[in-house]
Amino acid sequence: MGTVRMVNFGGPRRLLRAEEKNDVPVNWRRGMFRVWVLFCVAWVMGWTIELLMSGLRGGGFHSTGEWLEVPVLLFGPPIAMLLFGLASAWAFRGFKTDSSPPSE
Repeated sequence: MGTVRMVNFGGPRRLLRAEEKNDVPVNWRRGMFRVWVLFCVAWVMGWTIELLMSGLRGGGFHSTGEWLEVPVLLFGPPIAMLLFGLASAWAFRGFKTDSSPPSE
């Protein structure tokens, strides 16, 4: 009778160490841009469906001024959100410390 070994059922073989650090760098700019694109597509798609359904119910556009509201309704909020995001990024960059001291 020798030693008894436990069967490996395919579990992870990596060692768990307290000092091991698995920091994954995050590309915030790319991620937030993708979130903005998803928001814009959802916004435009939702309002397009709403306007089409409204037109099918007979509540369509009756004057030229109402047609001019459509681009503002569809593209105004996404553009405003993009500008707000760019302004926020600019403001938060102001809190970063300089990597090198100023030369005298």
